[in-house]
Amino acid sequence: MSKNANPTGTYEEAFSELQNIVNEMENGEISVDELSEKVKRAAVLIQFCKQKLSATEEDVNTILKELEA
Repeated sequence: MSKNANPTGTYEEAFSELQNIVNEMENGEISVDELSEKVKRAAVLIQFCKQKLSATEEDVNTILKELEA
């Protein structure tokens, strides 16, 4: 997954990268110069994860409705 592009991998890959960014922030491993870029990347990853979760929820709901019919 390219660091500067929109994520195209799996939810797990995006979530893992997001966790790494959060850990770096919590541990003070990100310099002020990198902070803005890391926050932008985190925002992209969060949006990607939200979209994946939403799509999965829709799929599960569709399957459950089909089973009820």
